[in-house]
Amino acid sequence: MGPNQDAACMTMTDINDRFVAAITALIASDPDANIGIAVSGGPDSLALLLLAHANFEGRVYAATVDHQLRPEAAEEAAFVAKLCHEHQIPHTILRPHSPITGNLQSAARTERYRLLKDWAIAHNCPWVATAHHAEDQLETLLMRMTRGSGVSGMAGIRARNGVIIRPLLGFNKADLIAVCAASGIQPVEDPSNTDRDFDRVRIRQWLASGHPLGTDGPARTARAMAEAAEALDWMMPALEKSRIVETKEGVEIEPTDLPRELQRRLLVAALHRLDADLSPRGPALDLALAALRSGAKTSLGDIICTGGKTWMLVNAPARNT
Repeated sequence: MGPNQDAACMTMTDINDRFVAAITALIASDPDANIGIAVSGGPDSLALLLLAHANFEGRVYAATVDHQLRPEAAEEAAFVAKLCHEHQIPHTILRPHSPITGNLQSAARTERYRLLKDWAIAHNCPWVATAHHAEDQLETLLMRMTRGSGVSGMAGIRARNGVIIRPLLGFNKADLIAVCAASGIQPVEDPSNTDRDFDRVRIRQWLASGHPLGTDGPARTARAMAEAAEALDWMMPALEKSRIVETKEGVEIEPTDLPRELQRRLLVAALHRLDADLSPRGPALDLALAALRSGAKTSLGDIICTGGKTWMLVNAPARNT
């Protein structure tokens, strides 16, 4: 075996070892569980499938979501189905029950996770792995930075979020392309990945044009912010118990002497007491918080919020029809 071949083998061995370690850490509470793999047929998810099958054979199930938004999608799903059949990996093609409408990216993402979670339950897969990798994390952090995200937003893509796990966050795109190349399988390419109508694509193209940013530093930042967000989430139940009171009129918040971030989280928690579907973010939430801190009155959705020493939140009176 020549030196280049030996180096390639060492690289693939390292990739496999790192992948097994990542999966093992993520599913430590259920180490022998089946693992669902979301596979589009692109290089990232194809590498995820190949790595999972190579290291956890017999425990891997695959699913491809066809949103029916592109004519090529059915052919791509069939490509994945054929590949899975050849490798004896159980595979399902998932399609929405009704057409995707509204903000297509957001609606498609919501529907994709809903379909995957339902499929995982039906196939006894406690975990569903997606192929987000280190460059995806960098793009996400840059997008959220431009939008003024706070602690939770700058935590980026979480390695584990409910049943969803992302074992490739420590891998670069080049690692995943190498996995596909080693298998001799040619991935499909989604044309939306080059559509400049999407913020992520514009950032990706900017990054590809040459930049001083690596992926290690942003990954450490995302982990640090995720740990900070977890710490804040951990303390919120006790804080809500001592600072939020439900009355016959609505909900009262006692915000005195608290840092602004904790006041913000209390406001969101109180809003959810009155409307579980109301989740203001960004400028709308910032403006409301500023008004309450100055003692003014404002509204969020159908909830009237009044500032002062104690903040009062009440449902707006019903409109006359």
